[in-house]
Amino acid sequence: MALSRDLTGKIALAGVYEHPTRWAPDKTELQIMAECARGALDDCGLTLDDVDGLFSAGIAMGPMGVVSLAEYLDLKPNYIDGTNIGGSSFVAHVNHAAAAIHAGLCEVGLILYGSTAASNSLAIGTGMGGAARDAAGSFVSPYGMTTVGSYALVAQRHMHEYGTTPEQLAEIAVTMRKHASLNPDAKMRKLITIEDVLSSRVISEPLHLLDCCIISDGGGALVVTSAERARDLAKPPVLIQGCGEAVCHREIGSPDLLTIAARQSADNAFAMSGLGRDDVDLCTLYDSFTITALVTLENLGFCKPGEGGAFVEGGRIGLGGALPVNPDGGGLSSNHPGMRGIFLVIEAVRQLRGECEGRQVEAAEVACVHGTGGTLGVAHSGATLILSKA
Repeated sequence: MALSRDLTGKIALAGVYEHPTRWAPDKTELQIMAECARGALDDCGLTLDDVDGLFSAGIAMGPMGVVSLAEYLDLKPNYIDGTNIGGSSFVAHVNHAAAAIHAGLCEVGLILYGSTAASNSLAIGTGMGGAARDAAGSFVSPYGMTTVGSYALVAQRHMHEYGTTPEQLAEIAVTMRKHASLNPDAKMRKLITIEDVLSSRVISEPLHLLDCCIISDGGGALVVTSAERARDLAKPPVLIQGCGEAVCHREIGSPDLLTIAARQSADNAFAMSGLGRDDVDLCTLYDSFTITALVTLENLGFCKPGEGGAFVEGGRIGLGGALPVNPDGGGLSSNHPGMRGIFLVIEAVRQLRGECEGRQVEAAEVACVHGTGGTLGVAHSGATLILSKA
């Protein structure tokens, strides 16, 4: 099916803000989101009075979700979206805001996320799947399957099929930490080695502690509007060239652990954009675990299935490499407050604006953003954006 290119280059990310906190026991999720809203609106020169579309999702937002957020901000928007598809939600919200603006349902969309996962001692990734969320979970959770256990199965399968090594996975963690060392807001900035990763304790074989994302507090905000309106705002607009969303689940029978939602969402996003993988200067992607980053790069089409291990070696995904990945340090080292998709968009926008100083990707013109929500190997979502400088 040919995808419409009606949105290509017509919608822009005009303002972004990442909350600098990684530990905020004195703040609520709503307070963090309000502070992020102010930061992103200041970034582009707009105010809350300009906002007529509100988008959000969160672990602790309660049953009314985005409605409670609207009340907290004293907003009565014309368009609201509380879509929650896990950590990719905020990447998907950009897609939804673009469609709503293009359809005339709103003019300025504000996307918000805030979390106090660390200060509330929320053990992300170690809990059971839970039959309440997933009917099939009743056949798995009683026997001890955890989120990290599911990702470990993906890693084991990749190693079995393709000979991928623990050292190759460890190189991803080492690269993310190197990037984080250049980011003053990153939580974990001390450099690590491949040996450090391999000698850290095993969490779920073959994944070590340093193969797993950190847990932090944090939040962020995005302002989306038409490219025409964005041209007159405070910062250079970043244009949405393509977008895609997908889900992946067990289907019937034995699941394919190594084909993930990114394959479908990325193909759609690139088709809409008219751009190819060789046009991409950097990639920001969900790195809940090192294996997440590896299989995502394969499914996004930057390398073939089974080639991810070799692809991440030799500095290829580091700053100065062929495809820099997560220059902020990612979820493995910068921050991971539970749902990380919004930070992928923020970093991509800042890179395309040339605002990242010591970790800036040279001559960045096009970025691929991909968020993953849920659990690989069980049921998950994928959302992809292709962004460019105006």
